[in-house]
Amino acid sequence: MDTAVRELSYSQAIQEAMAIALEADERVILMGEDIGVYGGAFQVTGDLIERFGPERVIDTPISELGGAGVAVGAAVTGLRPIFEFQFSDFATLAMEQIVNQAAKMRYMLGGAVSVPLVMRFPAGSGTGAAAQHSQSLEAWLGHVPGLKVIQPSTPHDVKGMLLAAVADPDPVMIFEHKLLYKMKGPVPEGHYTVPIGKAAIRRDGKDLTIVATSIMVHKALEAAETLAGEGIDIEVVDLRSIRPLDRETIIASVKKTSRLLCVYEGVKTLGIGAEISATIAESEAFDYLDAPIVRLGGSETPIPYNPELEKAAVPQVPDIVAAARDLVSGVR
Repeated sequence: MDTAVRELSYSQAIQEAMAIALEADERVILMGEDIGVYGGAFQVTGDLIERFGPERVIDTPISELGGAGVAVGAAVTGLRPIFEFQFSDFATLAMEQIVNQAAKMRYMLGGAVSVPLVMRFPAGSGTGAAAQHSQSLEAWLGHVPGLKVIQPSTPHDVKGMLLAAVADPDPVMIFEHKLLYKMKGPVPEGHYTVPIGKAAIRRDGKDLTIVATSIMVHKALEAAETLAGEGIDIEVVDLRSIRPLDRETIIASVKKTSRLLCVYEGVKTLGIGAEISATIAESEAFDYLDAPIVRLGGSETPIPYNPELEKAAVPQVPDIVAAARDLVSGVR
């Protein structure tokens, strides 16, 4: 394996992972609207149609339900599709195939088939795309047994987790925050995997644990730097995987810091922060808490089009700083 490391953007890392998968296994195909000649709505697929041809990089009609159904059928019959939704919001049109078919087939057929399907979801706010193109719906799919749901936050992780997803016998849903596509970071060359279901400690600390997802990991790290100047030492846990959930890493961190702040972009109510909070409440870490658990999630509103209102609808760095400061000082 070539371990040389370069700086790649998040979108370049995804494209490289798909190219490696296509080269390594003729069963791998790409599917989605405008992923061919156009290169994808966010230009992530790029020139892969020129490299691998239209039989393996397949433009689908404007029918998410139909395209997802074909992808599920292809997976069941021996292929390994990677299906891209133009926007994660459009998965709402394909929930029948994702929730009732892909997630349940292996169980309902007694393990006689597997569904080695990867679905990619450009997600999140910050691009001025308004209420129907800016949601964070990962908790919806994280609720469904049979699906694996991941949110890589770095170029390194998105490449390794995508390659792990392609090799997985079960359907894996990858939520890619749209604002991460241009973010650059070190990415090894060649094939490697990052395990699904394992969180990462992005910053060690002793005063407070922040468990964050996707782009909120970077906002939490920025907040932690600000708070370090005030003498507050923050530990940042990058969840990476919604289902399966790495409960052990979360519990160990909270036992060390005695405080927990959950930060995520999805709407606060019934979001991933509730499951993280319940994990601590139901574990031995509960007895270590010195303050109530705090959730910092999206507002109870559709994402606005106005840029200032859009920012106000999801947690920003000052919000994280204020919540963390209050937790450590005992205000909350």
